[in-house]
Amino acid sequence: MDPRPLRTTVIGSYPFPSWLEFASQHLDQFGTDEILEMQEDAVIAAIHDQTSAGLDVITDGEQTRLDFNLSFYGFLQGLGESEPPRRIFGPPAHDQRGKHMITGDLTAPHGLGAVAEFQRLQRLAPPGFTLKASVPGPYTLSGRLVPNAQYTDRYAITEALVPIVRKELEDLVAAGCQELTIDEPSMSCYAHLENTKRLVDIFNRTVEPVVGRCLLSTHLCFGNFKGRAVGKRRYAPMFPDFLEMKVDEMHVEMASREFAEIEVIEAITSVKRAAVGIADVKSYYIETPEDIAERVRLCLLYAPAERLSFAPDCGLSQTARWAAKVKLQNMVSGVQIVRQELGL
Repeated sequence: MDPRPLRTTVIGSYPFPSWLEFASQHLDQFGTDEILEMQEDAVIAAIHDQTSAGLDVITDGEQTRLDFNLSFYGFLQGLGESEPPRRIFGPPAHDQRGKHMITGDLTAPHGLGAVAEFQRLQRLAPPGFTLKASVPGPYTLSGRLVPNAQYTDRYAITEALVPIVRKELEDLVAAGCQELTIDEPSMSCYAHLENTKRLVDIFNRTVEPVVGRCLLSTHLCFGNFKGRAVGKRRYAPMFPDFLEMKVDEMHVEMASREFAEIEVIEAITSVKRAAVGIADVKSYYIETPEDIAERVRLCLLYAPAERLSFAPDCGLSQTARWAAKVKLQNMVSGVQIVRQELGL
């Protein structure tokens, strides 16, 4: 697979339609067939918005996940109820999310559900678009699980999740997935506190069975729950070690950080592709096509066109749909301006 230069893509998630937001809070009022119908309709809506924008790569918008990460806990055995969150009221932030107790062996006998999501996308998407699936990596997936006597720390929990995530990746590729993202924002959020070589080793063991079998990428951001960051927003602590991750493309958050450390894409594209976050999902300033074109030209000072992709900074699930639609449309239009300038 040889992606086009300056291709346009997304991270994974997309806003729920307002009716799905309402329905997800009142599921007891709907029958099982009605819930399945709503899920499929929401995926159709997400596909429509992405294809209408003219993206090269699309996803299902993660419309059947209530959270890009926590939704997978429903597929894990060995978990107890969620602990109460530390705080209910006030400004939205990560301390308003509870953690799960572990009650037994962590297993996922029926997988993590990503294969069924991808097969739905295959069935509903029109031809001409690259279809991408995304799965949280084991270190990120471990983040809201409480250690116990069996799994004594976060790394022990992570190691238990490695084979589960690895199997899901293998099953996705077997189902025909040609582009696959392993989301590890926890690695980027906490790299300044952790042994980065150890993080890279975990990542590489997770993806090892699918390396070379699809276009493999990872998403490294600093958190976006309710539009809030949670990590130290610096890429310097990750490099050069993260260059050893066995991926074809590495996504970095740039727009919300006013392109601080943009020079990191020079190092990334010396060994792999870079996907640059070029639209700010945390801001309701709507970037114009000219804004985007200017940012693309900046990136071209550090990296060749054939190794660059462009996307929003993060998943769009925390951005209102009206804004997400226009941001995607203007992102594609702005990239196209530069493609035309370069004769691509």
